[in-house]
Amino acid sequence: MTSFDKSQSSRRLFLRNAGIAFGLPWLESMNAWGSTAGKSAAANEAPCRFAALFMGNGVNPHHWGASNTENGLQLMKTLSPLEPVKDHLLVMKGLWNPTTIQGPGGHYPKMNVLSGLTVKQTTTDVQVGTTMDQVMARQLGHSTPMSSIVLGTEPPRYSTDSGFTSLYSAYISWSSPTTPAPKEIYPQQAFDQLFDDGSKRRRDKSVLDLVLSDAKSLRGKVSGRDAQKLDEYFTSVRELEQRIERAEKMSQKETGGTGWQPSVKKPTFPRPEAGIPGDVREHLKLQLDIVLLAFQMDRTRIATMMLNNDLSQMNFGFLGNIKGGLHELSHHAGNEERLDMYQRANQYHMQMLSELMQKMKNTDEGERSLLDNSMLLFCSSLWDGNAHDSRQLPVLLAGGGGGTIKGGRMLDYSKQENRKLCRLHLAVMERMGMKINQFGDAETALPDLG
Repeated sequence: MTSFDKSQSSRRLFLRNAGIAFGLPWLESMNAWGSTAGKSAAANEAPCRFAALFMGNGVNPHHWGASNTENGLQLMKTLSPLEPVKDHLLVMKGLWNPTTIQGPGGHYPKMNVLSGLTVKQTTTDVQVGTTMDQVMARQLGHSTPMSSIVLGTEPPRYSTDSGFTSLYSAYISWSSPTTPAPKEIYPQQAFDQLFDDGSKRRRDKSVLDLVLSDAKSLRGKVSGRDAQKLDEYFTSVRELEQRIERAEKMSQKETGGTGWQPSVKKPTFPRPEAGIPGDVREHLKLQLDIVLLAFQMDRTRIATMMLNNDLSQMNFGFLGNIKGGLHELSHHAGNEERLDMYQRANQYHMQMLSELMQKMKNTDEGERSLLDNSMLLFCSSLWDGNAHDSRQLPVLLAGGGGGTIKGGRMLDYSKQENRKLCRLHLAVMERMGMKINQFGDAETALPDLG
């Protein structure tokens, strides 16, 4: 392959510094799924939104769960912060991804919570499967300026274990089977994805011209396999161009008129400062508030948020007398003191979810609240973090799904033969307006959410 000259290298550096990142296009095999974009919401009806929220390193199984009683849903200790919003909550027991118990590896093979497909054992050519959030973004994202938003709090860390790359631990959202969706961990940049004054869109267009010219100049100098990758790259650039044009058109629309309008028309908090907040609590709160704001303003209807990575080093010392990162806490080995620290970290995540749900519940969208018009999937890739057990997963589904979900219940699938987590993903996609015959390893949706 021909080596690049100095001018090409300088140009590469400029493009990287321009701050534009492209994802690879979807594979043609996606067309075989038979999915079609859902119908638009009725003129006076708020649209349905979806967010996937991920917590790394499993849960303390002794205190996770709920039971159905004559007095309603009774939450166990870890879920107790959700008491104020439990009527909007489904606690789901027994769901799993069967592929996660095959082969070596305690963590990385489990990082398929949103795809259900096998995580490829590799340190180079990664593969997980296109995730359900990005399937929805592709099919439904034309209705909003942003097709989806993908956020997190921790960057990837590079190492290998049992023949797997640790890259897997940092992503749950994949825009193609082999490409993780770019995850924004800086609150200011996440905020800026939602709001800009138009200059960024104009700048992006000029940079896109350079990107295309730069890539096309390489077309005849690379191998056949790399040429195919460049074709995928061109497609990705075209998709970004279309997104920019769509955002410009939507920003020019009048905010008046009949029909449903977003409950919030402008940012409800100031632009975050640059960098990552030094306080973990502030970082988590900012990222979740950005998800909330994106939904309130209808900038996107699909969000994915990793509260932390799997194998997370996030420290919860602010809870008092907690030492070590979250992954370290999960390996408590039954020690009472360490188990208590792990438990309190678990519970703090539920407090974060509860606060988000209460804010959404207090956002009025006419006949229903934002929470009524949304679905929040909360999950982890492990059940018992200490044992690396994924034979069932901690799964919560919050919100009303536009009036299609009845909360305040525990649904037990543990004794059912077909308890695949992807059946829940199918049910969610149906409620978002998609018609899809199968997803991941599932061919039928869970029937009992409403």
